[in-house]
Amino acid sequence: MTSKLEQLKSMTTVVADTGDLDAIAQWRPEDATTNPSLLLKAAASDAYRPMLDKAVAMASQQGGSDAEQLAYATDALAVLAGREILELIPGVVSTEVDARLSFDTDATLARARRLIDLYRQQGVDTSRVLIKVASTWEGIRAAEQLEKEDIHCNLTLLFSFVQAAACADAGAFLISPFVGRILDWHLAHSDRDSFPAAEDPGVQSVSRIYNYYKANGFKTVVMGASFRNLGEIEMLAGCDRLTISPALLQELKDDTAPLKRQLSANTASSSDGFGAMDERLFRWESNEDAMATEKLAEGIRRFAADQIELEGRVRQLAKAA
Repeated sequence: MTSKLEQLKSMTTVVADTGDLDAIAQWRPEDATTNPSLLLKAAASDAYRPMLDKAVAMASQQGGSDAEQLAYATDALAVLAGREILELIPGVVSTEVDARLSFDTDATLARARRLIDLYRQQGVDTSRVLIKVASTWEGIRAAEQLEKEDIHCNLTLLFSFVQAAACADAGAFLISPFVGRILDWHLAHSDRDSFPAAEDPGVQSVSRIYNYYKANGFKTVVMGASFRNLGEIEMLAGCDRLTISPALLQELKDDTAPLKRQLSANTASSSDGFGAMDERLFRWESNEDAMATEKLAEGIRRFAADQIELEGRVRQLAKAA
């Protein structure tokens, strides 16, 4: 019998949600996506030690203050890891801008351009790189400019329909709505301990966004992320892309039950929309969505904390060198 993983691959591009090189080599996904949390975890492995050493050396050659060298070293590490990942997959890799820049458009632009320059220095075809930026108003404006420079973007930490609408209006290449974290919030703010997969608030959010995009001809790719269980993945079969952890990839591989397509551009319909999107509307609609506001802030804080911890490891390595 055909596994659910193979069935899913026939209708959706499967992306590995890990920075672990061994896991990527094992699962051979089309694409891969990383973030500071995944890089922090991966950096503890022996496979990353040569990249850490090289990143520190690259930063030292650049000079500058300790803070500037740390920022450069972590960017270099992300790029070196991205290059290794691209050796293992046929598609694209996502590399994230420092989450502490999420509310600074100009700083985000500068960091994104540096990441692309670093990829070029490593001989990487930058059409295979997506720059990950938080879906704040400032991040979306940065992505809008980067897309004009032919630097494709992955808008992450996306929890609301207004974020998705603004990203599409800005011409973002791809969005990453976080299914599981939406579910987490609703479980924490209700008297329920579970939702049927079809009623999962994260699933419903991504389905709504997908149908809105397809019904209105937006080219922005929808990539569901942050899954908590197999049911969420199954209910989004047919979505453009899904980024899935190795543990859930294994569950899909081990299951041979039939998998039904749930989403299709051919049958998409939507009555949603805001009309002209501006900052006032974006901020008001965001303010009215407590879940999205809280999860976006929490996500930025978490990624920033992991970025700081990653810098701490790089600093220790530099002192020991």
